[in-house]
Amino acid sequence: MYHSPSRLSDKARRKVGEGLNNVLADGLDLHSQIKVAHWNIKGPHFAALHPLFETFAVALAGFTDEVAERAVTLGGMAFGTSRHVAKHSRLDEYPQETTKDLDHVQLLAERFDIFLDSLREARALATKHEDDDTVDLLTSIIEAFEKNAWFLRATLDN
Repeated sequence: MYHSPSRLSDKARRKVGEGLNNVLADGLDLHSQIKVAHWNIKGPHFAALHPLFETFAVALAGFTDEVAERAVTLGGMAFGTSRHVAKHSRLDEYPQETTKDLDHVQLLAERFDIFLDSLREARALATKHEDDDTVDLLTSIIEAFEKNAWFLRATLDN
């Protein structure tokens, strides 16, 4: 662990950093999957979903940057190469041949749920180690992605 301005113990910073890197792997994978959906979507909902997916991708890019920077601020490292993400992401591979608009919505909704689980696990770890700042960061991301997941589920009417 590197020196950190955090008052948390090295053990706490290490554990929280591991949780953040799990979120980072899932978030970077999800970002690339959202972009695949954005690029390949076709169908009657194209005009609404194409820009919505881009909005999700842009927001997620900002969030993953904040997560990575928090891991480093805690004295750890941020791991995010495509090979690392492929090895550590909990998301299923995205079926890149998908084109139908509502199929993309279903696939992304499922992946948003997995990403939200990853965020909640990392937040629980930060809570356990009394890292209120990381809890706040993760809570803000959870709030945003719960809303995004709701947009997808509302489109599917489920």
